[in-house]
Amino acid sequence: MIKNKLLIITGLSGAGMSSALKALEDNGYEVLDNFPLSLIDDLLKEKSNKPLAIGVDSRTRNFSTAKLKKAVKEYQAYLVFVTCKHSILQKRYTETRRKHPLAKDRPVSDGIAKEVEMMDPLVEAADLVIDTTELNIHDMRRTIEENFAHKDAQRLTVSLVSFGFRNGVPREADIVMDVRFLKNPHWDKKLKPLTGQSKEVGDYINTDESFAPFIENFQSLIEPLLERYNHEGKSYLTIAIGCTGGKHRSVYTVETLQKWLKKLKIKTHVKHRDMPV
Repeated sequence: MIKNKLLIITGLSGAGMSSALKALEDNGYEVLDNFPLSLIDDLLKEKSNKPLAIGVDSRTRNFSTAKLKKAVKEYQAYLVFVTCKHSILQKRYTETRRKHPLAKDRPVSDGIAKEVEMMDPLVEAADLVIDTTELNIHDMRRTIEENFAHKDAQRLTVSLVSFGFRNGVPREADIVMDVRFLKNPHWDKKLKPLTGQSKEVGDYINTDESFAPFIENFQSLIEPLLERYNHEGKSYLTIAIGCTGGKHRSVYTVETLQKWLKKLKIKTHVKHRDMPV
């Protein structure tokens, strides 16, 4: 668990701050949303057995980025910034028909633009930035648990993500590996409709003489990192494996890495971002 007395959650409206605070509450934090910065002194004077997390954003009374940055420094708080791609924020507001807090009588896009400009100084000041563009509520909960779970329950989790380069690199990736050099099952008519989770595709990829030495070398590269990340207190590591479409080679490589990590008794989470369901 983060050792700071105070955890402050801020970010863009609609990006998922409420979900983050709810996940923190479920993980044993005392949570207060939309909390005035001027009351932090009184709050910290009250003794509590629980770690404390407060939500502060553009809705908060007398809010300013300068005041928030000052509070973070003064109270040695841990600052989390929750953000999201602007087009996704627009979509979320459209779907829920909610008004943006900074655009009561104007288009949602105006409110988003105004808030982005206002909050931008906090991105660089944040200890952790959570981008929810491609995260669902379960991914958000997992991210919170990986970063803020109690120390006795904390353990490095390796998230393995397969993806297709044609759809962009996952924003959350710590390590990105390109496996487009491997033989592509896409060009085999029998294998094209299958995925990297099928035995036939796996057997095909294994016939590529480059695969075995690649996977062995890649494992040798990341294995010592796992110990170091644990030692430094890092609670999660995201490794993204990409091929052209995210259906065959990247999927099989992720599945192979997961089996290896399980043998090392490393907790893993797998996401095949672009694989057809």
